[in-house]
Amino acid sequence: MSEQKKPAGIEITIPDNMKGGVYSNLMQIQHTREEFILTFIMVSPPTGAVNARVIMSPGHIKRTIAALQENVKKYEEKFGSIKQAEEPHGKGQLGFKTG
Repeated sequence: MSEQKKPAGIEITIPDNMKGGVYSNLMQIQHTREEFILTFIMVSPPTGAVNARVIMSPGHIKRTIAALQENVKKYEEKFGSIKQAEEPHGKGQLGFKTG
């Protein structure tokens, strides 16, 4: 009988300057054949600032979408249905933009 090996754990640390996280009320999505680029922005009119940019492979972004869908389902089972935010209207819109 062969002995099954357990996968090695990966120790992940969060740098002190990232422990508090960041708030984003606008996200831009761009892609090339090789990657998706998610740019997270905090807009507080009249200005805004990029606070994070995440670049992922297409395969990994698809796994991320599935994980988000699973977690939204679990959230709604526990806390109730989430009402989708309305599309922003007019000048100074905030939301998600694709490009």
